[in-house]
Amino acid sequence: MRTSKDENKNKTVLITGASNGFGMEFAKIFAKDGYNLILVARSTERLRKLGYFLQDEHQLEHVCIITADLTRPQAPREVYEEVKNSGLEVDILINNAGAGIHGLFAETDLDREKAIIQLNINTPVELTKLFLQDMKRRKSGKILNLASVVSFMPSPLMAIYGATKAFILSFSEALSNELKDTGITVTALCPGASNTMFFRRAGAAHTRAANGSLSEPAEVAKDGYDALMHGETRTISGLKNKLQATSANIMPDMALAANMRHLMEEEEDEQPAEENR
Repeated sequence: MRTSKDENKNKTVLITGASNGFGMEFAKIFAKDGYNLILVARSTERLRKLGYFLQDEHQLEHVCIITADLTRPQAPREVYEEVKNSGLEVDILINNAGAGIHGLFAETDLDREKAIIQLNINTPVELTKLFLQDMKRRKSGKILNLASVVSFMPSPLMAIYGATKAFILSFSEALSNELKDTGITVTALCPGASNTMFFRRAGAAHTRAANGSLSEPAEVAKDGYDALMHGETRTISGLKNKLQATSANIMPDMALAANMRHLMEEEEDEQPAEENR
């Protein structure tokens, strides 16, 4: 349930991957509703520019900028300690940061994949563990984890990414059940291909998926925000993605994998589309 700005002025949301894409859009939504912000990402300059703009525009009491490389195993604990030292309490945790790598698993870089597993799985698990313990003491809190429509199906040419998102969905739904009637909710947000920097950073900018119909980050973040506020366990953003996820309950896994591989293959005999921003 959406609350008023006056009610939210003493509440704080922590958002990882806040410098662009979904994370930036989440920051805008929460700032508009009066929440104090803790913004976490690698880019100090981008975070400061965003954070201070939102603070001025919406007259927020606190905006905390934390520069962190969340692919480092030590980073989640360091973020938690910095938050505690700031004197702020996290009422809402948005585990948004994530990355992927495109290509055949036998040929992709193992060190990069280990960093992606750290970022997509280990970091949100540890941040959830740490902040959830504080939420349980207060008997209130909300957590949103960024899953994906690929959580429901095999993802050839993005095998590690798809597997990490399947983990996040399962993890989130299990926690949601464990925390029933505690005053704490966990929501998994499942977007499809979106107009962010994800494909370019994953080396997949020239794939069919990247050059097809893309969801807008602001719309995805709004869907996630609404589901979070209503305490929903899972939400799939966009009608096309809802249909795709539903098909995963009907189609054989081999057919799903073949379809996903087709989408993740590079387009041939066409000029590459302009990179997503």
